[in-house]
Amino acid sequence: MLVGAGIVASRFAVAEVPPLTLAMLRYAIGFCCLLPFAWSGLPRMRGRDLWAMAALGIGQFGVLIALLNFGLQHVGAAQAALIFSLFPLLTLLLSAALGRERISWMLALGVLISIAGVAMALASKVGASHAGHWWGELAVAASAAIGALCTVLYRPYLQRYPTVPVSAFAMLSSVLFLAVVALGEQWPARVPTFSGQAWAAIVFIGVSSGVGYFWWLFALKHESPTRVTVFLALNPVTAALLGWALLGEGLHSADLGALALVAAGLWLATRPTPAR
Repeated sequence: MLVGAGIVASRFAVAEVPPLTLAMLRYAIGFCCLLPFAWSGLPRMRGRDLWAMAALGIGQFGVLIALLNFGLQHVGAAQAALIFSLFPLLTLLLSAALGRERISWMLALGVLISIAGVAMALASKVGASHAGHWWGELAVAASAAIGALCTVLYRPYLQRYPTVPVSAFAMLSSVLFLAVVALGEQWPARVPTFSGQAWAAIVFIGVSSGVGYFWWLFALKHESPTRVTVFLALNPVTAALLGWALLGEGLHSADLGALALVAAGLWLATRPTPAR
């Protein structure tokens, strides 16, 4: 639910805050939330692992969020959340491609149903006269794909080191990276000019990122990844309802049907296969 609420808040903030600057501020605040928990359990890490985790952090917390923020400048919060909800399915497909999970008929059916839900949500844009490009949709889809790839590649490091210090280090790496690339948006001069409403949205997004990621790791410690990932189906539902209530975005029967298809696809794809 925090992911969906964060997308709505980002949709509000990008009207005033540039995408790279918003991503930098988001994870700077998220890193500060994780730091007290990470510092107490900080292990000694190998140099080669540090470089790899830094690259994954830049991809997951830097490039991913920058693409998502760019997409939110061109598409609504509910539509962006719906496309981003392909994240867990892409993760499962990559895991299967790397031999870490078998593709069952339920997984394949879940993928098809979720893609059908995304197609239903975007059907009205296909025939629209102003639909000259799909940069917003492509940016959100690319952010989901990058997130899935980083999630799969994180596995060896999360098995080798405690999860919270790894996550905090990855967030810090992304903040340093974004602080450099966001110089093109002149963030040192623009940050003091943001309105109080923009700062309220930024702080909410940052705290929800830190707290939400901590809860996500806590859930992964006690439950299987598939049981945890399936709850991302609440992401588009939350974004659609909040986008309608707070941003005045339309909520039509086709959107509700698309949300139901994505949720059904996620449920099918993540159901445990009965033992023979």
